[in-house]
Amino acid sequence: MHRSASRLTRVLACAAVPVILTVAGCSSDSGKESAAKDEKKSGSSASSKPGEKPKPELEKAAFATLPDPCKALQAGTIDTLVPEAKDKNGTATKSNDLATRASCSWNGLDEDGLKGSQYRWLSLSFFRTDSHASLGGANKRAEEQYGKQVEAAKASEGAQNVKAEAAEGLGDQGTSIVYSVKKDVDFFNTTIVARTQNVVVTLDYNGAAYEGAGAPDQAKLLQDAITAAKEAVGSVAGANKPAEQPQSPQPQ
Repeated sequence: MHRSASRLTRVLACAAVPVILTVAGCSSDSGKESAAKDEKKSGSSASSKPGEKPKPELEKAAFATLPDPCKALQAGTIDTLVPEAKDKNGTATKSNDLATRASCSWNGLDEDGLKGSQYRWLSLSFFRTDSHASLGGANKRAEEQYGKQVEAAKASEGAQNVKAEAAEGLGDQGTSIVYSVKKDVDFFNTTIVARTQNVVVTLDYNGAAYEGAGAPDQAKLLQDAITAAKEAVGSVAGANKPAEQPQSPQPQ
């Protein structure tokens, strides 16, 4: 009887083992699944913030490079605006970033014997902007630079009788600023500021008469400056044209 009871006890003990293992296994899987769900919920709430709007993507700058300012105007244009230019090729201003800013200037004294002399000075500058995460889109930044250039021209040192007007046909925006400056003689100045997409073009043109020559015609100075500025604006698009791919020879 005692032996039978002992055997029964061992059988019951062995039979109980699978039950315990099964329960432990179910309990372990259940814990993992619950932890995974909690982790998923916490990860989800951390990655998305209710009510937060995604930032709009900034536009790609329309123009990636600048033209050579000393070659942006045709030789005939230089001859018209600056007769007897000292250097028809112009004098480039040094820049450590020619992809962002570049400028060139010309000057000349046209002597006409007893009729006196006419002096002319011309400067052409380009300023290019890029889109920047903290500063804004390329076009917006160019608009701001355009406004600064217009205000700077109107506030030129010694400027008198300043007159600013909108100028048509100069890209997206254009303004002409005309004024005079009294030095040893009267200088008549014209500044044209234009914006084409993300590039600002500034053209300064002035003239003076010496030795009894008649004063420069301000209306002609303005018209010549606008003509040259249109040419300069057009050179920006030309400098950014994709290079033409060489055509494959046609089969015979």
